[in-house]
Amino acid sequence: MQSFDVVIAGGGMVGLALACGLAGSGLSIAVLEKQSAAHPPSGAERTLRVSAINAASEALLTRLNVWPDIATQRISPYNNMYVWDKDSFGNISFSGEDFGFSRLGHIVENDVIQWALWQQAARSRDITLMASAGLQQVAWGENEVFITLQDGNMLTARLMVAADGAHSWLRQHADIPLTFWDYGHHALVANIRTERPHHAIASQVFHGDGILAFLPLSDPHLCSIVWSLPPEQALAMKEADIDSFCKQLAMSFDMHLGRCHLESERQTFPLTARYARSFAAHRLALIGDAAHTIHPLAGQGVNLGFMDAAELIAELKRLQSQGKDIGQHLYLRRYERRRKHSAALMLASMQGFRTLFAGSHPAGKLLRDIGLKLADTLPGVKPVLVRQAMGLNDLPEWLEAQ
Repeated sequence: MQSFDVVIAGGGMVGLALACGLAGSGLSIAVLEKQSAAHPPSGAERTLRVSAINAASEALLTRLNVWPDIATQRISPYNNMYVWDKDSFGNISFSGEDFGFSRLGHIVENDVIQWALWQQAARSRDITLMASAGLQQVAWGENEVFITLQDGNMLTARLMVAADGAHSWLRQHADIPLTFWDYGHHALVANIRTERPHHAIASQVFHGDGILAFLPLSDPHLCSIVWSLPPEQALAMKEADIDSFCKQLAMSFDMHLGRCHLESERQTFPLTARYARSFAAHRLALIGDAAHTIHPLAGQGVNLGFMDAAELIAELKRLQSQGKDIGQHLYLRRYERRRKHSAALMLASMQGFRTLFAGSHPAGKLLRDIGLKLADTLPGVKPVLVRQAMGLNDLPEWLEAQ
């Protein structure tokens, strides 16, 4: 039986960021990943799942010494955003340069981030990476957690961290209640080559019952799209012949980038909001999608998870330096309070946007168009929105000096 201070269930981006952040703190860490070990990104093929990494997450990844590795891969900085309501006057645009920022964020393939973090974790003597390690049973004792893996191996930990995704086995096994609601949409993702260059602008249009985002990739004519549609429409677009799909896509985007050409397969997945009633318990902490999931409308999901990891890193280091029990719920409550507040605000904001931009009723359309124009023109509004988009209002103290 192996004993660790912290065992992290989930070797995705957020779980690995937590592990890397705890290295050198005097804590021994194990990461359990039920899939096989992370693989280096393909030099030719682009994966479909990407993230809009904001300034706060970049600060964390820089502090973890993985951003230089990520930056040598395919990353796509963007410093402009444009959002509009189709067939109407409502629109808003942002430019980081207007507020002294060289960039608003980067579009990065998830596999690139995960591989860089996995490599960094593998270099640390404090971290044990266990691939193909599924959980079989977990029992919480007074002073430690007893863990049985599917291969029969057993571990103990002072603290268990659930970073095992939206359908977290660990959260369910701990009987932590979950508040959730169906957004009534599925997201369709694909890589699209466009007739006109994207000029490193992240663009998003609200049209009828849909929300369509074009995220700029390093190739000036290539974008990753996230198309939020009612389930039956998402399925129809996924199964449509390529010509019909591309024509409908370009029209839905107001021909903003000209004709479109499909460069990948199309994938769809349901969109559900989730919010765990507790982010911490006796010898357990939840981070990332295990604690919350939100609509991809603003691209903030993984950034929210990275800030969970950043907050928990700071809290566990503080407890360790003070000689306190890192698994006591009493001490974990500070992490829980801070992150539940941030997640609740983000969920409420996304739900408000989702409600405001749902449907094409004339009264609702007028209301949101006026709202967009006011946000675009009223003094003092854009700086707040830009800082929020960059994650600078949610930055833990230890990253502020980055």
